[in-house]
Amino acid sequence: MWTFVQVDGLEPTNNFAERLIRPGVMYRKTSFGTQSPEGSRFVERILTAVTTLDLQQRNVLEYLTELLCAHRRGLPLPSLLPFTTRAQAVLSA
Repeated sequence: MWTFVQVDGLEPTNNFAERLIRPGVMYRKTSFGTQSPEGSRFVERILTAVTTLDLQQRNVLEYLTELLCAHRRGLPLPSLLPFTTRAQAVLSA
């Protein structure tokens, strides 16, 4: 609980996490919600994907295009997990 006292540069607040979920909170407050459980799953998944890709500094539109193309062709879907080399990406596919 007191790790921030021992580690230099570690914030004693959860502001980073709060900033990450803010777009989802704003969406919920400004939309009329969804009409089905499937719609709710879509919203939570797309918001998670966008936040994850933003943190990895990856292009969201590029990822979604790859995802849809792979789905339509029956290929393995691209991963949201970060990878450091192209060889690791090939091995995970």
